[in-house]
Amino acid sequence: MFHKVKAVNALDDFHLSVQFAEGITKIYDASQLFDKWDAFNCLRDNPNLFNEVKVDVGGYGVIWNDELDISCDELYANGTIIHTPFDGLMSFNDATTLWGLNESTLRKAISYGKLVNGIDVCKFGKQWVISMDAMKREYGEPKSEIKAV
Repeated sequence: MFHKVKAVNALDDFHLSVQFAEGITKIYDASQLFDKWDAFNCLRDNPNLFNEVKVDVGGYGVIWNDELDISCDELYANGTIIHTPFDGLMSFNDATTLWGLNESTLRKAISYGKLVNGIDVCKFGKQWVISMDAMKREYGEPKSEIKAV
């Protein structure tokens, strides 16, 4: 399954905090790459470059420059899950992509009381957020992978 990266932050000791679209956050130790791949030694030698990490276009992984990146599969498979207050939360856009639904389906479910505002869903500004548990309860397991746009 493709685990779309939504956000990344550089931490101390060459660790990355990586947030995935399905509401999971993992810590990835990039220092393990220094012994495996010479190309990554430039991050060790230049910590300022390490801090410039960003999400690759489409969420396929993280990048520093045109020559240095880590795939979303590597980050997900070898990262360590950390628990945050935002675990299991995702945007309506990500939820509808995973379940093959339209955002209007979720909005109607709220208006009919199927999804309860403040418990299953919450609106922050113009963005609706929904829990993974509520999606699984109402719509079963995800129907598809998250695809990059």
